[in-house]
Amino acid sequence: MNWLIHDYREDDLAAVVHLIDTTAGLGQESVFSLAECISALTSRQPAVVAVHRGRPIGAALAHVSGGRAWVMRIAIEPAWRGRGLASALLVELERRLIEARVRRIAYVLAEEELLGEGLRKAGYTRRPAVAYFEKAEPATGTPADLLEELGGRVLSGDLWDRVAGMEAEKSLIERRVVMPLAEPERAARHGVVPPRAITLFGPPGTGKTTFARAIASRLGWPFVELLPSRLADEGNLAAALRTAFARIAELDRVLVFIDEVEEIAPVRGERPEPGMHGVTNELLKLIPGFRERDERLLVCATNSIRSLDPAFLRPGRFDYLVPIGTPDEVARAAIWSRHSARRDDVDVDALVAASELFTPADIEHAARTAAQAAFERDGAEAGADTDDYLTALGQCRPTVTPAVVAEFTADITTHART
Repeated sequence: MNWLIHDYREDDLAAVVHLIDTTAGLGQESVFSLAECISALTSRQPAVVAVHRGRPIGAALAHVSGGRAWVMRIAIEPAWRGRGLASALLVELERRLIEARVRRIAYVLAEEELLGEGLRKAGYTRRPAVAYFEKAEPATGTPADLLEELGGRVLSGDLWDRVAGMEAEKSLIERRVVMPLAEPERAARHGVVPPRAITLFGPPGTGKTTFARAIASRLGWPFVELLPSRLADEGNLAAALRTAFARIAELDRVLVFIDEVEEIAPVRGERPEPGMHGVTNELLKLIPGFRERDERLLVCATNSIRSLDPAFLRPGRFDYLVPIGTPDEVARAAIWSRHSARRDDVDVDALVAASELFTPADIEHAARTAAQAAFERDGAEAGADTDDYLTALGQCRPTVTPAVVAEFTADITTHART
């Protein structure tokens, strides 16, 4: 196989449109117009693109309505026809559709046989007929069913763009994590091995879960969160972990998120909590197997990285240990602008100055408190103003204290690996 197939991205639009347009007269006709295809692409309907040496050579796109999907177009460069690329594109497109719980996949294809001479003599003008193909997916046992059993789902595609501020963290994660996973062919040309597991650490409320979800959204991968407390309810935590990872291995691509991972991988001391030593050992054995497969990423999060067992964090298990701290002034300005709907009469600079050490979660709570106050106040039709926000900030206690910042700074020096 000399190509790589990935989810359609916005910067693929020009190349995909060119493919559709230039191959329309080469036996790759479609009953859907170019305009309809462009509309599907720009509205984030399911689509996949095949690339060779960084250049798009094929594409397949569909339109989903209810539980049915219509395959609108499979376009392939002439030089790549007859090499199995069409089948590969269709298989990858179907995987996306099945993950979206599509049960019937239809393909309306332009028919090639000529119509009878009698119709021409009767005054009819030949137009391409259509051949209708439909594929019914089984109602059970699909990746979508498995994903639902695991409590996972495919997230909205805009979560990455909705992460306000935190540009330093976004840039680092984009370069180190997202780009190699999203463009493995280009990464391979440069000798870059895409990461398979990372840990996000930092004070509570700084957005570690938000980043994990945004990474899954950015990649277009299903998101599965494993909750240690829920797994523990099954009685044997180590066995529950083993079962969960075995089921996850059945998915083609996935981001697995474990929050508060210190609950299952704490420092193993002289007097470990009963049964916890075996749980930590089980997780240590599961991670190498998880890393063997492409298109999967384990993201763990912790408020206290020093509480994690050193063997758990060593290179070979986790590629990066990324600090996620409180937002700086630029990030706080972006967050406040979003919460205040960018109103000109709100003094964002004053809110930034008054919210030092506030986490994104703290700011959201203060903004919600101010909005509620404006809602309850007679005549406050314009929403919360600067005084409302400042009053709310005065009533809120920031999660992060100077002592927490000092500890986090020390942890960056000791543990961060980026």
